[in-house]
Amino acid sequence: MQAVEFAGHGGTEVVEYGEVPDPEVGRGEVLVDVKAGALNHLDVWTRRGMPQLDLDMPHVPGSDAAGVVTETGADVTRFEAGDRVAVSAGVFCGDCEFCRDGDYPLCASFHVLGEHVPGVHSEYAAVPEDNLVAVPEGVAWETAAAAPLVFQTAWRMLHTRADVEAGEKVLVLGASGGVGHAAVQIAAHAGAEVYATASSPEKLRYAEEIGADHAIDYTETDFADEIRARTGKRGVDVVVDHVGEATWSDSLRSLAKGGRLVTCGATSGGRPETHVQRLFWNQLSVLGSTMATPGEADDALSLVWDGTFDVRIRDVLPMSETARAHERLENREGFGKVVVIPDSERQW
Repeated sequence: MQAVEFAGHGGTEVVEYGEVPDPEVGRGEVLVDVKAGALNHLDVWTRRGMPQLDLDMPHVPGSDAAGVVTETGADVTRFEAGDRVAVSAGVFCGDCEFCRDGDYPLCASFHVLGEHVPGVHSEYAAVPEDNLVAVPEGVAWETAAAAPLVFQTAWRMLHTRADVEAGEKVLVLGASGGVGHAAVQIAAHAGAEVYATASSPEKLRYAEEIGADHAIDYTETDFADEIRARTGKRGVDVVVDHVGEATWSDSLRSLAKGGRLVTCGATSGGRPETHVQRLFWNQLSVLGSTMATPGEADDALSLVWDGTFDVRIRDVLPMSETARAHERLENREGFGKVVVIPDSERQW
């Protein structure tokens, strides 16, 4: 079969698309005929090597995909050939204290398909049964592939970690990205007043279309100053920050007293400066969040499948052009997710 892979870390030049061995299906695994995959900034960091990331090479990336079940292992009970499925990439041991308590993202051996182990950007993928969710008929493959990681991540950030309530003010940074555009919709659905940042009039317009009440161009103004001005110096109750170093100080400055900053990533760097006095004087909370439990993923994706949430897709490319898809993410081009389709699935 054909798959995306890289034999070493580096720039987009290391990304290749070619023949690799067909996957072998384990007892608890399902073989998926991949119809579409989707990229996340996680794929960029994995390609670059992340701090202390040690992979077996060559590595097949990709944490998001959707397709049709073609074969099941002997111990599989939830799926059968012909089922439509999407990948939920977080892998948990099921036995540690956190898994026993049902808080799987805190698992002692938590890892992610495509990040720590081989991923799913290939024509076929052998995936553990527990890492698949059913996709209803009528949901486009592009939507099914693009939704799982970002919508479950944003759902856990806002509902489980930040415990957002109707009427609260929520600031979402980077609303044009995958997690950002999911967070805008989830916050709006929860009844929050949503502030969103983006870098162009077009992206700001899209953010408003999907639920933002206020849109701020962070290239034209300091977003923390703008938040203080628009809220009468009060600030917002929750900031969703997946940017990290470049925005951290202003994210804290945007919070009202007693506010919560929730983060799931650090695309601009992971060592920001923190003014501790602001934390204790304003009694702020900083909350980390990663992926979601299966139940949280089901809650979020049910609202994707029924059309409540809109999965915006900025581009659809052949899988052989995954390097160009990486460039689209790195250059912050467009609004929403980038999808890649196996070359054999379509006449390009």
